[in-house]
Amino acid sequence: MAINEDTVKYVAHLARIDLSPKELEKLSHELKEILEFIDRLTKVDIKDIAPTSHILPVNNVLREDNPAASLPSDRALDNAPKRQGSFFSVPKVIE
Repeated sequence: MAINEDTVKYVAHLARIDLSPKELEKLSHELKEILEFIDRLTKVDIKDIAPTSHILPVNNVLREDNPAASLPSDRALDNAPKRQGSFFSVPKVIE
């Protein structure tokens, strides 16, 4: 896939991102390099390589799930910039 400044400008418009001409040129170049690298990866022969989920032989270390007392709401709200009763108060984000 070819990436040029027009494609980046179009996607930036869709994302409502204002890019300066210098940023547009830099981002176009970086995205082109990324896609060229991915193209090189697709040409690598991996048929004899076993699938892996991690490069090192590690397993998740999980702790026991023991019930414990919850944090009291007053203590949880101690650093709240604004509170309403026993709840955090946040600005409305839906128009």
